[in-house]
Amino acid sequence: MTETYGAHANPDLLARIPLDARLVLDVGAGAGALGATYRRRNPAARLIAIEPDEALAVEAARHYDEVHRFDIEASAPPIEPGTLDALVMGDVLEHLRDPWAVLKRDAALLARDGVLLACVPNLEHWSFTARILAGQWRYEPMGLFDRTHLRWFTRDGMKQALEQAGLVPLEAAPRIFGREKAETFARQMEPALRAMNIDPADWLRRSAPIQYVWRATKALPKPLVVVARTLKPVGGVNDVRVLEPFAAIATRPGVVTRAGMDAAVPAIDPAIPRIMILQRRLLDSPQAPDYLRALRATGAVLVQEFDDDPAHWPSIAASGSLAFRGVHAVQTSTEPLAALLRELNPEVAIFPNALSSLPEPRNFIDPQRLTLFFGAINREADVAPFIPALNQALAAANGALSIAVMHDRRTFEALNTPHKAFAPLADYATYRAAMGRCELAFLPLADSRFNRMKSDLKAVEAGGHRLCCLASPTVYEGSIRHGQTGLIIRTPEDLVAALRDLVADPGRARDMADNAHAWVKRERLHAHQMAARIAWYRSLWDRRGTLDAALLARVPAVG
Repeated sequence: MTETYGAHANPDLLARIPLDARLVLDVGAGAGALGATYRRRNPAARLIAIEPDEALAVEAARHYDEVHRFDIEASAPPIEPGTLDALVMGDVLEHLRDPWAVLKRDAALLARDGVLLACVPNLEHWSFTARILAGQWRYEPMGLFDRTHLRWFTRDGMKQALEQAGLVPLEAAPRIFGREKAETFARQMEPALRAMNIDPADWLRRSAPIQYVWRATKALPKPLVVVARTLKPVGGVNDVRVLEPFAAIATRPGVVTRAGMDAAVPAIDPAIPRIMILQRRLLDSPQAPDYLRALRATGAVLVQEFDDDPAHWPSIAASGSLAFRGVHAVQTSTEPLAALLRELNPEVAIFPNALSSLPEPRNFIDPQRLTLFFGAINREADVAPFIPALNQALAAANGALSIAVMHDRRTFEALNTPHKAFAPLADYATYRAAMGRCELAFLPLADSRFNRMKSDLKAVEAGGHRLCCLASPTVYEGSIRHGQTGLIIRTPEDLVAALRDLVADPGRARDMADNAHAWVKRERLHAHQMAARIAWYRSLWDRRGTLDAALLARVPAVG
C-alpha cells in the first residue's frame, strides 16, 4: 500500500521554519503533517496550505487555517505581497513545468525577513549514475522519483534559480539516506573519477544527498553565532536550558548555534556578533582566570547560564563568585535567582523554562484508572514525609490509582502497593514519554532556600503532556492556580484528600489538566521567547565595549 503523501513531516523543512512565524504558506501540503507538527511548536501562527488533491486537502484542513485547491502554476497564492514569514515548498518544484517562473512570482510574497524553504531532488545522486551505467534507468511510478517529476536539480543549478528569483540562498542542507551505499559506490568509481580529474571526495559530497533543503531570503540576514559549553548530559538539563532553546533560535535565518562540552567559537569575521554561553560553570579553580582570559580573546561576549542556587556550591563564593563576576552577563530561569545574581552582575536576563512543542496527549484513556507520575533527581527528602499518605491513598483506591516512579528507587521500595512501576534514570525523551502516559504528577518540594530557587519546569512539562499536578507551594504556587490548573498540596493530609477526590471524579482531573495544557500553549513554549532571547544576545554584542569594561573593573585578573 502506498503511504499517503504528507502523512509525515519532513524534519529538515520543519527545523528551518522560523519558530515565531506569524504567517506560513505550505505549498503541496499533502495530508498536512508539516502543519500539524509546526502548530504544536507555534500555536499562534496562521497556517495556509495549497493542496490540489481533493482527498489530501480534506485531511490537511484539520491542521491549517485555510486550505486552497488549485494548480500553483496556474494561479498565484492568495497572499498579500510582502507578508509571508515562511513559504514552504516541499517536493513541489520538481513537479512544475516552469518552477523558475513560480519561484520568481512567489518570492514577492515574502516579508522583508521572510524565508523560502524548498526540498528538491538531487540529480547528482549516486543511484542515478549507477542505474544509467547499468542500463537500468527508468521512471518508478509512485516512488520517490516517479513519472510526475518534470524537473531535476543540481546544487549549483538550484542556487542559480534562487538568485534569478531575487533571493539570497543561505543554505543547502543535504538529506542523506544510506550513506554506506554511497561511500561504497564512490570507492568503486574512484579510478574512473581520478581519470577524469574529479576529486572522489568532492564527488561523494555531491552524490550522497538524495535531496537538498534550501533556505533563502529576500535580503542577507543579520548574522549571529551563539556557542555553548554544556554540562555532561544528565537527565534533561542540557536539553531544557541549551539544546532546545538553541534549536529554536536557529530557525531564524542568520542565527548559527553550536553546543557541546568543549564547543569553541569558530574563526569568523571579527565583525560578526558571537556569544559564548557557559552552562553552570563553577569557575572555582586557580586556572579559571586564565580560562576566561582565553575566552575573552575570541572576541565573544561571555554569558553564564545558571539555573540553581549558587550557594549549593560553596566553592563559588570561596573563589570570589568569579562564575558571575568574571563574565559579561548571566542568564537564568526565575526572578528569585535573577535577584540573587544581580548582586554579583547587573546584566541578568530571565528566560523561563519552556517546551519546544506541545506533545500529542496520550493519557486519560481509561476513565476508571489514574496513574500518578513521580520522576525527579535528588528529591528523596522532599517526598519522604508524603510516603505514608501515598500508601494510604493507593490502598484506598483499590486499583483505580497507580504510581509510576522514575529514578528514585528508595521511594519506589517504600511504596506498599502492587500498583506501582519503576523505571531507571533515562534520557529526556524517554522521561517525557513516561510522564505523558500518566494523568497526574506529584511535585513535592520542601521549603528550603535551595528549593525556593528552583524553577517550575516539572509543572510546565506536566502541563504540556496534559497532566494534573499535585504540587508543593514552594515554587509551584506561583505557576499553578489551585483548583484550576492543578492542586497545591501543603500537607500529607492534603495529598490523601486530593487523590481520594480525583479518583472519585477523574473528570475534574481531566479539566485541570486541560487548563494546564492551555497555559503551556499560551505562555510556555520556546516560540514565545525566542525573539526576546535573540534580541538580548544582539544587545549584549552592541554593548560589548561597556560590558567588557565593567567586567575588567570587577575582575582585573581576566584582562
